[in-house]
Amino acid sequence: MGVILLLIIFYVFFPAAIVYATRKSALLNKVGAVVLAYMVGVLLGNIGVLPSMSEQMRSLLGGQAFLPDEQMNEYLKQGTLSAADVVPNQIARLQEILMTITIPLAIPLLLFSLDVKRWLHLARRAMISMVLGIVSLTIVIIIGFFSLKAFIPDAWKIAGMLVGIYTGGTPNLAAIATALDVSPNTFILVNTYEIVTGFFFLVLIMTSAQSLLNRFMHPFKSALKEEHLEPVEAANEEFEGMLTRSGMLEMVKAFGLSILIFAIAGGISLLVPASAQMVVVILGITTFGVAGSLVPAINRLKQSFPLGMYLILIFSLLVASMADLTALFNIDFFHLFLFVALGVFGTMVIHVFLSWLFKIDTDTTIITISALSFSPPFVPVVASALKNKEIIISGLAVGTLGYIFGTYLGVTLAYFLSAFM
Repeated sequence: MGVILLLIIFYVFFPAAIVYATRKSALLNKVGAVVLAYMVGVLLGNIGVLPSMSEQMRSLLGGQAFLPDEQMNEYLKQGTLSAADVVPNQIARLQEILMTITIPLAIPLLLFSLDVKRWLHLARRAMISMVLGIVSLTIVIIIGFFSLKAFIPDAWKIAGMLVGIYTGGTPNLAAIATALDVSPNTFILVNTYEIVTGFFFLVLIMTSAQSLLNRFMHPFKSALKEEHLEPVEAANEEFEGMLTRSGMLEMVKAFGLSILIFAIAGGISLLVPASAQMVVVILGITTFGVAGSLVPAINRLKQSFPLGMYLILIFSLLVASMADLTALFNIDFFHLFLFVALGVFGTMVIHVFLSWLFKIDTDTTIITISALSFSPPFVPVVASALKNKEIIISGLAVGTLGYIFGTYLGVTLAYFLSAFM
């Protein structure tokens, strides 16, 4: 229990040290708090500080993040698992719980302070970018399928799963795998390779992508600047004032509203099938968060955004600490890995080219790629790395639409390609 308590304290309070460091160091400020959180998280998860699961336990998980207590106790009684697996299972459960609550609580907080009316200036660009992303994905998947189908059994199913990866991340991947009756072993392999490629993809997006693409694409033009209003502050400048008396009072109010929104959205999600619950939760918290931003008293809560960003730092630290870099050295099925990597990076290359052709700006292109590839929860993370909170709603809208349409597109394309096997 001591390890779990220490881990909770670390996840909750270490982001404060990161914020302090970025305010004191110009170099660290340039790197950004979110990127630093990822770096620290990856280090924590891969230097052997945290107890690791046995191979036997990994095989028993079957896609679950952790084993329920009853199941765990049964395996311990049978001798299938040992006492050494108890703490890693508890850590996995803690990580799953924190992942489940941080982003749904953060999204309303981030939306409260935004001006939705001005966002409408950006909506057209975001929707065009989303269509370009879907077109890019379809082109790459078809090319990859015909190039690699001779080397990959059931390549048509893999093609459908890759659509899920780029239109909603792991939730859509799992939904399409279920619809296509993909074997558990194939699902685990594709999911592992997606995590490996996705890690490098995310690092690229959050570090050098913006400066690289700005060299030949249109830089983001703020809707605020177009109306000669005060520009949006960089995310790392937003933490100022959080610990003042008025700031703490604002945070309590904003956090209470966010909990209420999360509870309502969660309650509504229970009325739909389990496969659609994530979509309903994201739609619910986004809708209520946007509605809250239209209420002047809520919109004026200045500390709602920095509190939301602090939760994003917790999420970033958490997710990064779960990354297993040993997967990089365990690529047993090269052609399958190649297909996954082509789906991720090939789609990005064509998407960027089409965005340049259609004159879509850099930040909108990056947030669209992120929303489609990593799902809505990662939108605020990338927006923070780009230091541009105006694109958050665009990213959430694109990501949510990806959730909704991705499964249909993946299953449809898979069955279309099955005719060519």
